[in-house]
Amino acid sequence: MSSIDVPVRGHQFGKTSRRDWWWVQPLLTFLGLSTFIAYATWAAFQGNFYRFGPYLSPFYSPEVLGDATHAWFGTWPHWWPRLIPASGALLILWAPGGFRLTCYYYRGAYYKAFWADPPSCTVGEPRKHYRGERSFPLILQNVHRYFLYLALVFLVILALDVWRALWFTNPATGQPAFGIGMGTVVLGVNVVLLACYTFGCHSLRHLVGGQLDEVSKSPIRRRTYDCAGCLNRRHMLFAWASLFSVMFADLYVRLCAMGIWPDWRIV
Repeated sequence: MSSIDVPVRGHQFGKTSRRDWWWVQPLLTFLGLSTFIAYATWAAFQGNFYRFGPYLSPFYSPEVLGDATHAWFGTWPHWWPRLIPASGALLILWAPGGFRLTCYYYRGAYYKAFWADPPSCTVGEPRKHYRGERSFPLILQNVHRYFLYLALVFLVILALDVWRALWFTNPATGQPAFGIGMGTVVLGVNVVLLACYTFGCHSLRHLVGGQLDEVSKSPIRRRTYDCAGCLNRRHMLFAWASLFSVMFADLYVRLCAMGIWPDWRIV
């Protein structure tokens, strides 16, 4: 989208005629995103306590390197630099992180909360010109649709993790046996919320119907387009719910692996 420099005049930073508590929403957004970023960064650098029984933390899925039994490419190579933590999360979190970072909703949210750009509607901001997302680095936000493709792949992988979380080792026979634990439910709910967030993405609607003049002429695409539109109307809700569900899923697996939190077996 093209844009021009528009001088912003007559408004000092934070100056507004609004009398409501306009600062509450950006403050809560700042605190919520800061909490997630702090926890996710800490968890990603740990490199351990991410697996418990059949459960695998979504921060570490897929496990590219790590455990010799489960990792795609086995253990960490001997040449791995000592200055870089041997953590599987650092190898894969750039993909789902990039999807959220370039998300249309999150862009509007953290522009306000972190950059005061603007702090809120009709509130003075700390700059003199508006340039939009036409220059570096914000022009890179246009890669959002490519991160969407990666996010869809990650959804399939996380769904497979839920399937694996249904099989526990029978202590008597040593063979896998069907079961449902509280961790299975936590991982399953997380995948559902992530799917609702991903399928409600604006880019998915353009991907489904953007090449057709009339979406109604393709029944399958029309149903998919309508479904994405229904989820998109609650995109903010699913964005926050899935953000904290993925954090809680990692925390649940981590506490179980550390022996702090027992995993309750339902079946």
